[in-house]
Amino acid sequence: MSRGLWILTLCLTLTLSVTVTACTGEGDEKTTLRVLAGPDLAVLEPLLDELRDETGVELDMDYRADADTGDDLVPGTGKGGGHDLAWLSTDRSFRLRHKDTAQRLLRTPTMLSPVVVGLRPDLARELRAKSPEGKLSWADIADAAATGTVRFGMADPRQTGSGLAALVGVATAAAGTGGALRENDVSCDRLRGFRSGQILTADSTRDLLDDFVDHPGTANALITYESDLLALNSGGRLKEKLEIVRPQDGMVLADFPLLLLDQDDQDDPDRRAAYDKVVEWLQRDSVQEKIMRTALRRPVSASVRRDGQLRAPVGNALYFPDQLTVVERLLDDYGDPRRRVPDQVIFLLDFSGSMRGERMAALRDAFADLSGADSSATGKFARFYQGERLTVVRFGGRVLEERTVTVGGQKDLRTLADLVARGGYGDATAVWTALDHGYRTASTVVADDPERAVSIVLMTDGENNSGIAYEEFVRRYEARAAETRAAVHTYPVHFGEADAGALRRAATKTGGRMVDAQGSSLSEAFKEIRGCR
Repeated sequence: MSRGLWILTLCLTLTLSVTVTACTGEGDEKTTLRVLAGPDLAVLEPLLDELRDETGVELDMDYRADADTGDDLVPGTGKGGGHDLAWLSTDRSFRLRHKDTAQRLLRTPTMLSPVVVGLRPDLARELRAKSPEGKLSWADIADAAATGTVRFGMADPRQTGSGLAALVGVATAAAGTGGALRENDVSCDRLRGFRSGQILTADSTRDLLDDFVDHPGTANALITYESDLLALNSGGRLKEKLEIVRPQDGMVLADFPLLLLDQDDQDDPDRRAAYDKVVEWLQRDSVQEKIMRTALRRPVSASVRRDGQLRAPVGNALYFPDQLTVVERLLDDYGDPRRRVPDQVIFLLDFSGSMRGERMAALRDAFADLSGADSSATGKFARFYQGERLTVVRFGGRVLEERTVTVGGQKDLRTLADLVARGGYGDATAVWTALDHGYRTASTVVADDPERAVSIVLMTDGENNSGIAYEEFVRRYEARAAETRAAVHTYPVHFGEADAGALRRAATKTGGRMVDAQGSSLSEAFKEIRGCR
């Protein structure tokens, strides 16, 4: 072979070798995984090409609203659409609803974001000026919502992870136990004031943010993930950036888990290997930094230095409930954010002679506390709120006076205080006559406004010694319309020498419960009861 032919042959061989390597190299061995993804993950789209190029795994993202993802994670439902992975803001509700399935899934947190509050600057200054050391809590937000000062937007907790996390955070702070919510910690009276401040909602966080921007005079606060507020502040869509408040009584954290779904071929080593590659890539410090800057979420890696406002401490991370019944009751109590009809409470107050002096002073203090005088956390959560309708019935041996006030401001609360402070005691105690009168009033409300929740709070310090007997009250109660009996419950407050057994029977008969003020105070009893089971 001539030298020229040998050189030509060598070149062709090298060229062929390079071509074969390029066609069969590891970088071209692609795997595609179909991912059921929450809408909060769309912000990471710019990083997915890098993931594919560096790992050979391509993620085919199928974005669904949070409410549409729960049952889709369960094999055999016919809804999953052949997804290999799920990548959500949170899987907590799913894990409660489908514990057996959830326990089998591989789960990897990928980033963090707490649920926080964004306030317009003037509102933030106003609230901080009233708070010790300028620090704000969920109790402060609830208190300001009850007075109409805070008008907030929050995604529907029945439809979104951010809305549910926010509601859990507020309810946990209201319970004040420091632990995960239990069923007896969920009480609608502690959320009424907070709930009254919600004037914007949506089925997704994106729609909520758009509504807030498009209607600048409607709401002055937003409750959502920290990352959403940081993105909104940096996006140039607001005239004034929102001040981000991380409530000092705790926050619920979203950890955006990546799940390897349970399928018929769950032992497929290729699918598991692809999942492991994705997880390893996401957990790299360099990638965590990119996620932080792209999505404005906190890294799960402690070795990655946080940027800017992400350095702010999260503080007390609140536990998510570990029982589905707790979440369901919480959502049921909170109701539909789009259908907000303020409640009505009918207070039947004993003004017999035995209530003179210290006992009447205690009753007046209780109403003052519910009107905003109590600055404790429980007081802020339990206070009267804007739009609430309050009916006060004073009774002795008969009904002495009835007056209804709709709370719109301090003037109405002063009117309420005057009603309780007014004299005119009776010389007997007609407990069951008063309760029968309360049900006549309630029946009218239910007939005129079926969507308004109505409850009766009965406070007495003595036994019935005038008017109708308990048996006659029961006969009249059972003769009332089924709608009234189903909707209106009695919540007696046992005080002084009242007959606890009789009050408990009345509560059981009408579907309510009794609160014992013996050994505590009327103020604490009223904060506990407020017409809630």
